[in-house]
Amino acid sequence: MKQIAIIGSTASGKTALSIEMAQKANAIILSLDSLSVYKEIDIASAKPTVEERAGITHFGIDEVYPNEKFDVVEFLTCYERAKDYALKNNKNLIIVGGTGFYLKILIEGISKGVGEDVVLDKPLDEIHALLFKLDETHMEKIASNDTYRITKAYSIYKKSGLTPTNYFKANPPTPIAPDLELFEIVWDREELRERISLRTNIMINEGIIDEVIYLEKKYGRKPNAMSSIGIAETLLYLDGRLNKKELQEKISTNTARLAKRQSTFNRNQFNGRQTSNIIKNLNSDILKYFSI
Repeated sequence: MKQIAIIGSTASGKTALSIEMAQKANAIILSLDSLSVYKEIDIASAKPTVEERAGITHFGIDEVYPNEKFDVVEFLTCYERAKDYALKNNKNLIIVGGTGFYLKILIEGISKGVGEDVVLDKPLDEIHALLFKLDETHMEKIASNDTYRITKAYSIYKKSGLTPTNYFKANPPTPIAPDLELFEIVWDREELRERISLRTNIMINEGIIDEVIYLEKKYGRKPNAMSSIGIAETLLYLDGRLNKKELQEKISTNTARLAKRQSTFNRNQFNGRQTSNIIKNLNSDILKYFSI
């Protein structure tokens, strides 16, 4: 089995390319998209339809409902399922999506945890201040209101007796897919903005407003997925705070900002690891890697 990852900013054409390559390279696909994992979020996530998947087996799509948990632990379980399926069925594996953090975990690994989180026995700001005093290197990257990361750091300290920095030194991560080959789609900034604008227009025409009405009625606004780009702006529209033109502009603007963050992350985290090019030239590079 060979495995690759196709990365690139949102609206860069990763999904269509991955399906085309999977058909030619006898591969299955693992989605790295943080919104496509949710069932019933179809238009806002721009996930490929069943027809668009062209019979290719996909993992990482429609894994959980919007009010259910999906984080790095669930993703790694999903990756292992995809890898096992590929091995048992003599398939290659194509990983595709914009969630670079998950990809970074695959390449670099993750340190063994300390089990269940401890209950916070002090106010959050006091715990942050304590940990900052003990381990400025680790805590300077964590905001004082970041409950999740502060809880993780405090749990390490309370259970192991070590600061997070010392704990991670004593328990270094083990790479999960260290030799993963990366291929990145790169577009000119203006061309990408046009693609984002077009995709936003398609989302609105396909019924994102009705989809968000349904999601809010069924799940409310509390789930993390309900604050995602496309959904959050549509909720503003439903509240009467945006008109339809402003809705389209707001989604496009926020998507463009996301694309910039994704490109910066990929450049900083994977620089030198990936083959970067526009789609038409990546086809031959990917097929050559699969010896086709």
